[in-house]
Amino acid sequence: MSMVTVIRNAEVYQPEHAGVKDILILAGKIAAVEENIRLDLGGAVEAEEIDASGMAAVPGFIDCHEHIMGGGGEGGFHTRTPEASLGDLICNGVTTVVGCIGTDGVGRDMTALLAKAHGLENEGITTFAYTGSYQVPVHTLTDSLMKDIMMLDKVIGVGEIAISDHRSSQPSYEEFLRIAADARVAGMLSGKAGIVNVHLGDSPRKLDLIRRAVFETEIPASQFLPTHVNRNEALFQECLDFAAEGGNIDFTGNEDIDYWETICDEVRVCKGIRRLLDRGISSDRFTISSDGQGSLPMFNEKGEFQGIGIGRASCLLKEVRECVRKEGIPLEIAVKGITSNPASILKLSGKGRIKKGFDADICLLTRHSLELQTVIAKGQVMVRDGKQIVFGTFEKGR
Repeated sequence: MSMVTVIRNAEVYQPEHAGVKDILILAGKIAAVEENIRLDLGGAVEAEEIDASGMAAVPGFIDCHEHIMGGGGEGGFHTRTPEASLGDLICNGVTTVVGCIGTDGVGRDMTALLAKAHGLENEGITTFAYTGSYQVPVHTLTDSLMKDIMMLDKVIGVGEIAISDHRSSQPSYEEFLRIAADARVAGMLSGKAGIVNVHLGDSPRKLDLIRRAVFETEIPASQFLPTHVNRNEALFQECLDFAAEGGNIDFTGNEDIDYWETICDEVRVCKGIRRLLDRGISSDRFTISSDGQGSLPMFNEKGEFQGIGIGRASCLLKEVRECVRKEGIPLEIAVKGITSNPASILKLSGKGRIKKGFDADICLLTRHSLELQTVIAKGQVMVRDGKQIVFGTFEKGR
């Protein structure tokens, strides 16, 4: 890996549009973003130059909700989904991922989640994790939720805590409130976000526990990050209200939205973001995550399992592309949902921006078609000309 890399003539989105610039990378960090960077290394160090003419440079993608060690199992043990490989992430532009556990907090636990996170970090990307799963009381690694957040470097919050879903632990208001209070204080004491990542189901109760906590206590709306907000139209309308009142919301991307939009009343991400913006809600209030490797179970009206699909990180860029093409949302706004917004909401220092001093996590996209060409994670080129060149330990190509 070259310690010095210069990206030349890129249309830079920090994510704010900065025009055509060169980007200097030194030792895994962004050292400069300027026009016509000149280097005189005296021959002591060889610099790699990447010609990005005609390309857009955007921050590396942050997938803030991914089941990195697999998920699912709602249809029996044979429906447990596989874990994520390095290629599943970098080939879709993901340079930072936040791992979580979903429905099954028994067959998968925090020890395994953190081991997987460390493994992916060793292979070249940045990883974080939520402690817990759908289950309440929260299944932690240490003896308390607060201790997990405060003392485990990778743990930035708790989740995904399930509400308004037939698969949840049906937590009481008091149980839910204690989780939020402990996560908030642990975050304050450790300088972390202490976010409560909340899974929303199809129940008419929608955000009831979150809204009540914000209304009845001193815990701010920003302590919660409800996800799957676009699961159905009624839920999304309430989530828009929550965002208008100062909350943040996480859209779940979908590769097969044409099916789900028709059959399940799911709100297409690009349409949802357009509605958010048209309502005057800040473009800092939303994130887009993939629910990657998570199961997409289908149930009938009786709650009986009907079939299963799988979430994929490939939906992230697809959703950004749809925002630009279908809804005319500027790239600098759309890409915030997978770069600067999750970095800010989750307090991921040095992430989510193409700016001096930040980690050199950068994606190069073809300017007009927005196809992924190059992925750089912590200064290392992982994907070049659309092809993976760095492989996980057990991936083909090594």
